[in-house]
Amino acid sequence: MTHEFASRYGPWAIVAGASEGLGAAFAEGLARRGLNLLLLARRTELLGALAEKLTAECGVEIRCAACDLADPGLDAQLATLSASIDVGLVVYNAAYAPVGPFLEQSTEALLRVVDVNVRGPLLFARRFAPAMVARRRGGILLMSSMAGFQGAPRIATYAASKAFNTVLGEGLWSELGQQGVDVLVTCAGAVRTPNYLKSARGEAPGTLDAVEVVESSLSSLGRRPSLVPGFINQLGRFVLGRMLSRRSAIAIMGKNTRELT
Repeated sequence: MTHEFASRYGPWAIVAGASEGLGAAFAEGLARRGLNLLLLARRTELLGALAEKLTAECGVEIRCAACDLADPGLDAQLATLSASIDVGLVVYNAAYAPVGPFLEQSTEALLRVVDVNVRGPLLFARRFAPAMVARRRGGILLMSSMAGFQGAPRIATYAASKAFNTVLGEGLWSELGQQGVDVLVTCAGAVRTPNYLKSARGEAPGTLDAVEVVESSLSSLGRRPSLVPGFINQLGRFVLGRMLSRRSAIAIMGKNTRELT
């Protein structure tokens, strides 16, 4: 299975937002599958420690680069960073999520959500998909959120950006899948990451470990357009999306996000 995965999605994978939490778990999951890694994040000290660990344990080549995904020159930076490697898989895990009432957020913060969560994955897909299509193999994995399935008070802009990711990824699943490129959108619920543990006052039902989300995602790549990891989350998605009115679904999300700080 490891050899098959590396043949399909290697020899190099890029993980955006790889410094900790889900991004670090994706890096480890891919390294254990034999892929070389280009890890991107703003905090290079965390990337360096992760790279040293995975190189020693997995024997793959790992490069790290400081990268602000909201930078207007992101596309040119990606071209430079990837010029000497053959990228077979892109994982866009990075996200910016200011918490609080919409009118209390600065315009700068709201636009950063758009830059990191919307513009970023769009540029990554546009930059790396052509070479994948040309060789008729490769993959793009976008991390979305269950928050994007309906309005989410106090994280309204973040939720809207994740709705964009879900719809973009599912559209690309159809378009690029016909040309040999696998696309998956993972719509995660609560995940035990450092940021979540800092912002949440309690653990939401269905909360998963990062490794569970990563393994479920990598196993689903090439098998479906989108994924909600975890049975409780899948049940919640069914209830909110199929059995309740939009008004009720938004109210339930509001109760959940009220506990975020």
